[in-house]
Amino acid sequence: MLLVFEANMKKKIWIGLMVAIWVVLLVVILGILGGGTAWKKLNSRASKEVVCPADSLPNMMAGDSLQPTSSDSTTGKTSLCSDGSEGFVMLSEVAPEILQEIRYYSSYNFVGTRIEGYEEPVALLTKEAAAALKAVSDEVNQKGYRLKIYDAYRPMSAVQHFRRWAADLNDTLMKADFYPNLPKSMIFHKGYLSSRSGHARGSTVDLTLVDMATGQDVDMGGTFDLLDPQSNSLRRDGITEQQFQNRMILRNAMVRHGFRPVSSEWWHFTLRNEPYPDTYFNFPVKSL
Repeated sequence: MLLVFEANMKKKIWIGLMVAIWVVLLVVILGILGGGTAWKKLNSRASKEVVCPADSLPNMMAGDSLQPTSSDSTTGKTSLCSDGSEGFVMLSEVAPEILQEIRYYSSYNFVGTRIEGYEEPVALLTKEAAAALKAVSDEVNQKGYRLKIYDAYRPMSAVQHFRRWAADLNDTLMKADFYPNLPKSMIFHKGYLSSRSGHARGSTVDLTLVDMATGQDVDMGGTFDLLDPQSNSLRRDGITEQQFQNRMILRNAMVRHGFRPVSSEWWHFTLRNEPYPDTYFNFPVKSL
């Protein structure tokens, strides 16, 4: 009786092993026949999202640190890094009436050259941010304005480019246009470049207004990316009352449709209920 029992147990173990082997082989075969689709679905999240090392988090404009989301003493949250573009859309497909002047694709920016990660002059945003911005566009259109986008989603590779630029104190090519009153060595100390990029999370946008009657940019009392106290959205000193009111037209419309302003930059807004508050993306800026 004991011998029969042992034989049955060995048989069951052998059958179990064979079934496990066949299951593994079946998954591999399905992955090959389906162009790797089945395997990719099983592993897509693990392959695209990883915990960001503390020293690899991006440096960006001061306004991006308004709501820190990295692992630090402030929040204790864990940031994720991702190369996946799922959940993002091209703004031109959601709101084609919005103008786009993607400054970091051009050489007219505070660095003076095209920024790494910008492969095409297109604005990308999360679906939620794009829908909210469409509502803003509809509102300002009725008042005689169009939105113009300077920047939207910004990959972490772009921030690394900014970091390298900031370390080269001899490169002051664009000082007269973007930081005329500030020594380059003080840009970090003054907070104009800092950690945590709202842009890298995909729901932050830099923009202005264009007068539909004249086709000209509305006078905001300072250019986009001017690294100067004059860029403070609530500042009245040094600008006219009309320039201040122009800033308020943009600010109020953005706030009404769910965006959060930042005081240090009149052009900078982040969707309050952003879908990826703890994830930094690094796929290139190009057509989706």
